[in-house]
Amino acid sequence: MNKLIKNRFLRILLHALVWLALFCLPYLLASSQNLNVMVVAERVIVPLVLSALLFYINYLWLTDRLMFRKKRLLYFLINIALIALFVSFRMWAREFFFVPDDNGPRQRPPVIFFIYFDSISFLIPWAIAVAASVFERWIKTEAERKESENARLQSELEHLKYQLQPHFFFNSLNNIYALVDISPEQAKVTILALSTLMRYLLYESNTEKVSLTKEAEFLLRYIELMQLRTSANTVIETDFEEIPEEAQIAPLLLIPLIENAFKHGISATKQNRIHISMRFTDGWLHFETRNGNHPKNETDRSGSGIGLKNIQKRLELIYPDSFTFNKGVEGNEYTARLTLKLG
Repeated sequence: MNKLIKNRFLRILLHALVWLALFCLPYLLASSQNLNVMVVAERVIVPLVLSALLFYINYLWLTDRLMFRKKRLLYFLINIALIALFVSFRMWAREFFFVPDDNGPRQRPPVIFFIYFDSISFLIPWAIAVAASVFERWIKTEAERKESENARLQSELEHLKYQLQPHFFFNSLNNIYALVDISPEQAKVTILALSTLMRYLLYESNTEKVSLTKEAEFLLRYIELMQLRTSANTVIETDFEEIPEEAQIAPLLLIPLIENAFKHGISATKQNRIHISMRFTDGWLHFETRNGNHPKNETDRSGSGIGLKNIQKRLELIYPDSFTFNKGVEGNEYTARLTLKLG
Protein backbone atom coordinates (compact mmCIF):
# COMPACT_ATOMS: atom_id res chain seq x y z
CA MET A 1 0.00 0.00 0.00
CA ASN A 2 2.81 2.41 0.91
CA LYS A 3 4.58 1.57 -2.34
CA LEU A 4 1.38 2.33 -4.30
CA ILE A 5 1.00 5.72 -2.59
CA LYS A 6 4.66 6.50 -3.19
CA ASN A 7 4.41 5.64 -6.91
CA ARG A 8 1.27 7.77 -7.27
CA PHE A 9 2.95 10.71 -5.53
CA LEU A 10 6.02 10.45 -7.78
CA ARG A 11 3.79 10.34 -10.88
CA ILE A 12 1.88 13.47 -9.81
CA LEU A 13 5.15 15.25 -8.99
CA LEU A 14 6.62 14.34 -12.39
CA HIS A 15 3.54 15.65 -14.23
CA ALA A 16 3.58 18.87 -12.20
CA LEU A 17 7.27 19.49 -12.94
CA VAL A 18 6.81 18.88 -16.69
CA TRP A 19 3.90 21.32 -16.99
CA LEU A 20 5.64 23.87 -14.78
CA ALA A 21 8.67 23.73 -17.08
CA LEU A 22 6.47 24.15 -20.17
CA PHE A 23 4.70 27.19 -18.70
CA CYS A 24 7.96 28.79 -17.51
CA LEU A 25 9.99 28.09 -20.66
CA PRO A 26 8.77 31.11 -22.69
CA TYR A 27 9.61 33.46 -19.81
CA LEU A 28 13.08 31.95 -19.43
CA LEU A 29 13.81 32.20 -23.16
CA ALA A 30 12.61 35.83 -23.36
CA SER A 31 13.77 37.08 -19.96
CA SER A 32 15.44 40.13 -21.49
CA GLN A 33 12.32 41.19 -23.38
CA ASN A 34 9.22 42.97 -22.16
CA LEU A 35 6.45 40.50 -22.91
CA ASN A 36 2.96 41.78 -23.44
CA VAL A 37 0.48 40.02 -21.15
CA MET A 38 -2.05 39.62 -23.96
CA VAL A 39 0.55 38.12 -26.28
CA VAL A 40 1.70 35.66 -23.56
CA ALA A 41 -1.88 34.66 -22.87
CA GLU A 42 -2.66 34.08 -26.57
CA ARG A 43 0.57 32.34 -27.54
CA VAL A 44 1.52 30.45 -24.35
CA ILE A 45 -1.20 30.18 -21.69
CA VAL A 46 -4.17 29.30 -23.91
CA PRO A 47 -2.43 26.63 -26.08
CA LEU A 48 -0.78 25.00 -23.05
CA VAL A 49 -4.04 24.90 -21.08
CA LEU A 50 -5.88 23.40 -24.04
CA SER A 51 -3.04 20.90 -24.63
CA ALA A 52 -3.16 19.90 -20.95
CA LEU A 53 -6.94 19.41 -21.14
CA LEU A 54 -6.65 17.23 -24.25
CA PHE A 55 -3.80 15.25 -22.70
CA TYR A 56 -5.56 14.48 -19.41
CA ILE A 57 -8.96 13.80 -20.99
CA ASN A 58 -7.25 11.06 -22.98
CA TYR A 59 -4.72 9.95 -20.34
CA LEU A 60 -7.18 9.71 -17.44
CA TRP A 61 -10.38 8.70 -19.18
CA LEU A 62 -10.77 8.20 -22.94
CA THR A 63 -7.82 5.88 -23.69
CA ASP A 64 -8.60 3.48 -20.85
CA ARG A 65 -12.39 3.45 -21.21
CA LEU A 66 -12.66 3.46 -24.98
CA MET A 67 -9.47 2.57 -26.86
CA PHE A 68 -8.38 -0.26 -24.53
CA ARG A 69 -11.93 -1.61 -24.56
CA LYS A 70 -11.91 -1.72 -28.36
CA LYS A 71 -14.38 1.15 -28.83
CA ARG A 72 -11.89 2.76 -31.15
CA LEU A 73 -14.30 4.40 -33.62
CA LEU A 74 -16.04 6.26 -30.79
CA TYR A 75 -12.63 7.09 -29.32
CA PHE A 76 -11.37 8.72 -32.53
CA LEU A 77 -14.67 10.54 -33.15
CA ILE A 78 -14.56 12.10 -29.67
CA ASN A 79 -10.94 13.16 -30.15
CA ILE A 80 -11.70 14.68 -33.57
CA ALA A 81 -14.56 16.62 -31.94
CA LEU A 82 -12.30 17.76 -29.09
CA ILE A 83 -9.53 18.89 -31.43
CA ALA A 84 -12.08 20.75 -33.60
CA LEU A 85 -13.47 22.44 -30.47
CA PHE A 86 -10.00 23.43 -29.23
CA VAL A 87 -8.98 24.73 -32.69
CA SER A 88 -12.13 26.89 -32.72
CA PHE A 89 -11.28 28.18 -29.24
CA ARG A 90 -7.75 29.03 -30.43
CA MET A 91 -9.19 31.00 -33.33
CA TRP A 92 -11.42 32.91 -30.94
CA ALA A 93 -8.51 33.51 -28.53
CA ARG A 94 -6.41 35.01 -31.33
CA GLU A 95 -9.10 37.57 -31.96
CA PHE A 96 -9.81 38.20 -28.27
CA PHE A 97 -6.14 38.70 -27.28
CA PHE A 98 -5.13 40.41 -30.52
CA VAL A 99 -2.72 43.31 -30.01
CA PRO A 100 -2.39 45.74 -32.94
CA ASP A 101 1.13 46.35 -34.21
CA ASP A 102 2.46 49.86 -33.51
CA ASN A 103 3.89 49.97 -37.04
CA GLY A 104 0.48 49.57 -38.59
CA PRO A 105 -1.61 46.58 -39.67
CA ARG A 106 0.17 43.60 -41.22
CA GLN A 107 -1.26 41.03 -43.56
CA ARG A 108 -2.15 37.94 -41.52
CA PRO A 109 -1.89 34.38 -42.87
CA PRO A 110 -5.12 32.84 -44.16
CA VAL A 111 -7.44 31.14 -41.67
CA ILE A 112 -6.75 27.71 -43.15
CA PHE A 113 -3.09 28.07 -42.10
CA PHE A 114 -4.07 28.56 -38.44
CA ILE A 115 -6.53 25.65 -38.59
CA TYR A 116 -3.85 23.36 -40.04
CA PHE A 117 -1.16 24.55 -37.58
CA ASP A 118 -3.43 24.26 -34.52
CA SER A 119 -4.69 20.81 -35.56
CA ILE A 120 -1.12 19.51 -35.88
CA SER A 121 -0.10 21.08 -32.53
CA PHE A 122 -3.03 19.38 -30.73
CA LEU A 123 -2.08 16.00 -32.21
CA ILE A 124 1.15 16.12 -30.17
CA PRO A 125 -0.43 16.04 -26.64
CA TRP A 126 -2.95 13.48 -27.90
CA ALA A 127 -0.14 11.21 -29.18
CA ILE A 128 1.82 11.64 -25.93
CA ALA A 129 -1.29 10.75 -23.90
CA VAL A 130 -1.81 7.58 -25.93
CA ALA A 131 1.87 6.63 -25.66
CA ALA A 132 1.91 7.25 -21.87
CA SER A 133 -1.30 5.22 -21.37
CA VAL A 134 -0.04 2.31 -23.48
CA PHE A 135 3.33 2.33 -21.68
CA GLU A 136 1.75 2.38 -18.20
CA ARG A 137 -0.66 -0.37 -19.19
CA TRP A 138 2.26 -2.47 -20.44
CA ILE A 139 4.17 -1.85 -17.18
CA LYS A 140 1.10 -2.85 -15.14
CA THR A 141 0.46 -5.95 -17.28
CA GLU A 142 4.11 -6.99 -17.03
CA ALA A 143 4.08 -6.51 -13.24
CA GLU A 144 0.90 -8.59 -12.94
CA ARG A 145 2.38 -11.27 -15.20
CA LYS A 146 5.54 -11.46 -13.08
CA GLU A 147 3.50 -11.56 -9.88
CA SER A 148 1.35 -14.34 -11.30
CA GLU A 149 4.44 -16.23 -12.48
CA ASN A 150 6.10 -15.85 -9.07
CA ALA A 151 2.94 -17.13 -7.36
CA ARG A 152 2.82 -20.10 -9.73
CA LEU A 153 6.50 -20.91 -9.15
CA GLN A 154 6.09 -20.59 -5.39
CA SER A 155 3.10 -22.89 -5.48
CA GLU A 156 5.02 -25.40 -7.59
CA LEU A 157 8.00 -25.27 -5.23
CA GLU A 158 5.74 -25.86 -2.24
CA HIS A 159 4.17 -28.81 -4.05
CA LEU A 160 7.58 -30.28 -4.83
CA LYS A 161 8.77 -29.86 -1.24
CA TYR A 162 5.65 -31.42 0.27
CA GLN A 163 5.81 -34.17 -2.33
CA LEU A 164 9.31 -34.99 -1.11
CA GLN A 165 8.42 -35.18 2.60
CA PRO A 166 5.96 -38.11 2.38
CA HIS A 167 8.33 -39.75 -0.12
CA PHE A 168 11.13 -39.51 2.45
CA PHE A 169 8.85 -40.70 5.25
CA PHE A 170 7.65 -43.65 3.14
CA ASN A 171 11.24 -44.76 2.43
CA SER A 172 12.16 -44.48 6.13
CA LEU A 173 9.15 -46.56 7.20
CA ASN A 174 10.19 -49.23 4.70
CA ASN A 175 13.60 -49.34 6.37
CA ILE A 176 12.06 -49.70 9.83
CA TYR A 177 9.67 -52.39 8.59
CA ALA A 178 12.64 -54.39 7.28
CA LEU A 179 14.29 -54.24 10.74
CA VAL A 180 11.28 -55.14 12.91
CA ASP A 181 11.66 -58.91 12.54
CA ILE A 182 15.43 -59.01 12.03
CA SER A 183 16.46 -56.68 14.87
CA PRO A 184 13.73 -55.18 17.07
CA GLU A 185 16.29 -53.19 19.07
CA GLN A 186 17.67 -51.61 15.94
CA ALA A 187 14.12 -50.85 14.86
CA LYS A 188 13.60 -48.91 18.11
CA VAL A 189 16.81 -46.93 17.55
CA THR A 190 15.71 -46.25 14.00
CA ILE A 191 12.32 -44.94 15.11
CA LEU A 192 14.03 -42.55 17.55
CA ALA A 193 16.40 -41.37 14.82
CA LEU A 194 13.48 -40.93 12.44
CA SER A 195 11.62 -38.78 14.98
CA THR A 196 14.64 -36.44 15.11
CA LEU A 197 14.69 -36.20 11.32
CA MET A 198 10.95 -35.62 11.13
CA ARG A 199 11.27 -32.77 13.66
CA TYR A 200 13.67 -31.08 11.23
CA LEU A 201 11.32 -31.75 8.32
CA LEU A 202 8.27 -30.34 10.08
CA TYR A 203 9.66 -27.39 12.03
CA GLU A 204 12.96 -26.27 10.52
CA SER A 205 12.59 -26.83 6.79
CA ASN A 206 9.41 -24.75 6.31
CA THR A 207 11.38 -21.76 5.04
CA GLU A 208 12.68 -20.67 1.66
CA LYS A 209 16.30 -21.21 2.71
CA VAL A 210 17.96 -23.02 5.62
CA SER A 211 21.47 -23.05 6.98
CA LEU A 212 23.68 -25.36 4.92
CA THR A 213 25.30 -26.47 8.18
CA LYS A 214 21.93 -27.69 9.54
CA GLU A 215 21.11 -29.33 6.24
CA ALA A 216 24.46 -31.16 6.35
CA GLU A 217 23.69 -32.37 9.90
CA PHE A 218 20.32 -33.63 8.68
CA LEU A 219 22.02 -35.53 5.83
CA LEU A 220 24.57 -37.13 8.16
CA ARG A 221 21.80 -38.23 10.56
CA TYR A 222 19.93 -39.75 7.66
CA ILE A 223 23.07 -41.61 6.55
CA GLU A 224 23.43 -42.97 10.11
CA LEU A 225 19.81 -44.06 9.99
CA MET A 226 20.39 -45.89 6.70
CA GLN A 227 23.54 -47.57 8.05
CA LEU A 228 21.44 -49.37 10.65
CA ARG A 229 19.86 -51.58 8.00
CA THR A 230 22.94 -52.26 5.87
CA SER A 231 24.94 -55.47 6.16
CA ALA A 232 28.67 -55.93 6.80
CA ASN A 233 29.38 -56.15 3.07
CA THR A 234 28.44 -52.49 2.61
CA VAL A 235 31.03 -49.74 3.16
CA ILE A 236 29.71 -46.20 3.59
CA GLU A 237 32.15 -43.29 3.28
CA THR A 238 31.28 -39.67 4.06
CA ASP A 239 33.50 -36.67 3.41
CA PHE A 240 31.80 -33.48 4.58
CA GLU A 241 34.21 -30.55 4.77
CA GLU A 242 33.67 -27.59 7.11
CA ILE A 243 30.95 -25.23 5.89
CA PRO A 244 30.70 -21.49 6.69
CA GLU A 245 27.80 -20.59 8.97
CA GLU A 246 26.37 -17.97 6.58
CA ALA A 247 25.90 -20.40 3.68
CA GLN A 248 22.22 -21.20 2.97
CA ILE A 249 20.42 -23.60 0.68
CA ALA A 250 16.87 -24.60 -0.26
CA PRO A 251 15.77 -27.24 2.28
CA LEU A 252 15.72 -30.96 1.41
CA LEU A 253 17.40 -30.35 -1.92
CA LEU A 254 20.18 -32.92 -1.49
CA ILE A 255 18.40 -35.75 0.34
CA PRO A 256 17.07 -37.41 -2.88
CA LEU A 257 20.65 -38.04 -4.04
CA ILE A 258 21.47 -39.90 -0.83
CA GLU A 259 18.18 -41.81 -0.93
CA ASN A 260 18.94 -42.79 -4.50
CA ALA A 261 22.45 -43.99 -3.58
CA PHE A 262 21.13 -46.30 -0.84
CA LYS A 263 18.10 -47.50 -2.79
CA HIS A 264 19.95 -48.41 -5.99
CA GLY A 265 23.53 -48.86 -4.78
CA ILE A 266 23.22 -51.90 -2.54
CA SER A 267 23.19 -55.51 -3.68
CA ALA A 268 22.43 -58.43 -1.34
CA THR A 269 25.01 -60.66 -3.05
CA LYS A 270 27.90 -58.30 -3.78
CA GLN A 271 30.32 -56.02 -1.96
CA ASN A 272 28.90 -52.51 -1.86
CA ARG A 273 30.50 -49.10 -1.47
CA ILE A 274 28.70 -45.79 -1.13
CA HIS A 275 30.70 -42.57 -1.09
CA ILE A 276 29.08 -39.19 -0.26
CA SER A 277 31.04 -35.93 -0.21
CA MET A 278 30.29 -32.26 0.30
CA ARG A 279 32.64 -29.30 -0.26
CA PHE A 280 32.06 -25.56 -0.24
CA THR A 281 34.52 -23.36 -2.13
CA ASP A 282 34.22 -19.68 -3.07
CA GLY A 283 30.45 -19.67 -2.80
CA TRP A 284 30.03 -22.93 -4.74
CA LEU A 285 28.67 -26.12 -3.22
CA HIS A 286 30.10 -29.36 -4.63
CA PHE A 287 28.04 -32.43 -3.70
CA GLU A 288 28.69 -35.92 -4.99
CA THR A 289 27.38 -39.43 -4.46
CA ARG A 290 28.99 -42.59 -5.86
CA ASN A 291 27.55 -46.06 -5.45
CA GLY A 292 27.59 -49.46 -7.10
CA ASN A 293 25.61 -49.76 -10.30
CA HIS A 294 22.88 -52.33 -9.64
CA PRO A 295 20.06 -51.66 -12.17
CA LYS A 296 16.55 -52.66 -11.11
CA ASN A 297 14.66 -55.16 -13.22
CA GLU A 298 11.23 -54.42 -14.67
CA THR A 299 9.38 -56.21 -11.86
CA ASP A 300 11.09 -54.13 -9.14
CA ARG A 301 8.91 -51.08 -8.38
CA SER A 302 10.97 -49.84 -5.41
CA GLY A 303 12.33 -46.90 -7.37
CA SER A 304 9.56 -44.51 -8.43
CA GLY A 305 11.99 -41.86 -9.68
CA ILE A 306 10.27 -39.07 -7.70
CA GLY A 307 13.46 -37.98 -5.95
CA LEU A 308 15.71 -37.23 -8.93
CA LYS A 309 12.88 -35.64 -10.93
CA ASN A 310 12.10 -33.51 -7.90
CA ILE A 311 15.66 -32.26 -7.44
CA GLN A 312 16.04 -31.44 -11.16
CA LYS A 313 12.80 -29.43 -11.17
CA ARG A 314 13.60 -27.57 -7.95
CA LEU A 315 17.07 -26.66 -9.22
CA GLU A 316 15.57 -25.23 -12.40
CA LEU A 317 13.05 -23.17 -10.40
CA ILE A 318 15.23 -21.94 -7.52
CA TYR A 319 18.71 -21.79 -9.07
CA PRO A 320 18.28 -21.16 -12.82
CA ASP A 321 21.63 -20.83 -14.61
CA SER A 322 23.44 -21.35 -11.28
CA PHE A 323 24.00 -25.10 -11.20
CA THR A 324 25.29 -28.12 -13.06
CA PHE A 325 23.76 -31.51 -12.32
CA ASN A 326 25.15 -34.66 -13.93
CA LYS A 327 24.25 -38.25 -13.21
CA GLY A 328 25.06 -41.51 -14.88
CA VAL A 329 27.19 -44.65 -14.92
CA GLU A 330 30.97 -44.26 -14.75
CA GLY A 331 32.73 -47.62 -14.94
CA ASN A 332 31.14 -49.85 -12.32
CA GLU A 333 29.64 -46.97 -10.35
CA TYR A 334 26.62 -44.72 -10.64
CA THR A 335 27.68 -41.13 -9.96
CA ALA A 336 25.62 -38.01 -9.27
CA ARG A 337 27.41 -34.65 -9.13
CA LEU A 338 25.83 -31.33 -8.23
CA THR A 339 27.65 -28.01 -8.39
CA LEU A 340 25.57 -25.17 -7.06
CA LYS A 341 26.18 -21.43 -6.67
CA LEU A 342 25.08 -20.39 -3.16
CA GLY A 343 27.14 -17.29 -2.37
